[in-house]
Amino acid sequence: MKGFGKTIGLIFFAGILLATFGTGFFFGKTQAVQIPVEGLTNLETAKPTDVNFTLFWDAWRKIQEKSAQSGNLNSQTMVYGAIEGMVNSLKDPYTVFFNPEDTKKFLEDVKGSFEGVGMEIGIKEDQLQVVSPIEGTPAQKAGLRSGDFILQIDETSSSGLALEEAVSKIRGPKGTTVKLSIYRKGWDKAKDFSIQREVIQVPSLKWEMKEQQIAYLHIYQFSEKAGQDFGKAVNEMQRAGAQKMVLDLRGNPGGYLEVAQDIAGWFLKRGQVVVIEDFVAANKKEEYKAQGNEDLVAMPVVILIDEGSASASEILAGALKDNRGIKLVGKKSFGKGSVQELESLKDGSSLKITVANWLTPSGTLLSKKGLDPDILVEITEEDREAGKDPQLEKAIEILKQM
Repeated sequence: MKGFGKTIGLIFFAGILLATFGTGFFFGKTQAVQIPVEGLTNLETAKPTDVNFTLFWDAWRKIQEKSAQSGNLNSQTMVYGAIEGMVNSLKDPYTVFFNPEDTKKFLEDVKGSFEGVGMEIGIKEDQLQVVSPIEGTPAQKAGLRSGDFILQIDETSSSGLALEEAVSKIRGPKGTTVKLSIYRKGWDKAKDFSIQREVIQVPSLKWEMKEQQIAYLHIYQFSEKAGQDFGKAVNEMQRAGAQKMVLDLRGNPGGYLEVAQDIAGWFLKRGQVVVIEDFVAANKKEEYKAQGNEDLVAMPVVILIDEGSASASEILAGALKDNRGIKLVGKKSFGKGSVQELESLKDGSSLKITVANWLTPSGTLLSKKGLDPDILVEITEEDREAGKDPQLEKAIEILKQM
């Protein structure tokens, strides 16, 4: 694993690992970039030939000369604002500028220091929404669900709010409370949820035996230790006599590419393609192949997915579907299939830039599209209130016939 490794998680955890599971990025080479206020002489070789950059400086001077706030202008803050505007013009929620303070927070999250409510959030169709509440966290206990729309955070509307800004407002010290205005499809109006923040401990997986030697294994996220935990779980399942498996990836936002690739190696033959990384700008593609022990190649498997399944979850599900024809049961997955690279800038700020897209082995683009289940199964409010799981029931039904 190089550096922190490539992570392909979906979006952002609100108070969870913003980087490792939430953003889909990998650390690139450190590059010093200087943007002097007095000119662009050191960047002449990179300056576009069809852009007249004097327009920027004309606007800069007019602000200094005319603004009623001219006595309080901060040149560095203005530069940061200009960069943010440039990044926002790309309309890519995963390409982001971090000032030095935000960069520090971002890197602290990678190291595992986090407090919040325990949910992953993302922007889909220009709307802030819950991708997945994490098992056992305040968000899950409060009743939030995948697909919930976040209309307001405390007194701030989420309309037009950048993803990182939304994350910053939702997360906070343990013991404090955040109020979220939530709308769910089927509701007449939005409802307010007051959630107390806690230190978040994210489990990697759980498993149990079901009827007729069917093992049920739920992977919550592809954390650094999920690969090791998966191996232990498989050994325990085999000792318990498991002959078939339901692999539950519902609500799994993603994580490390290497972990997803490693787990895929249990189900696939060595050399089979797990995922394709498509660098559009460079016009090149890189294949990631199974390199595991093949122990589960012959085991009948059914995979559960839903709108909270994203990135690494979609990669694993797509790899097993394309290579082995394994059935997907549940609902359409989220559709996070892009790769971000973190580039360090001179003053401690940074840019997280989308550099590639993920394709399934058959060439299916995951980004914004997601995976369609082979068998669509809904979970109704009545099912939830009765403690029923028709998606799991359908998966077990299919396995009984195999």
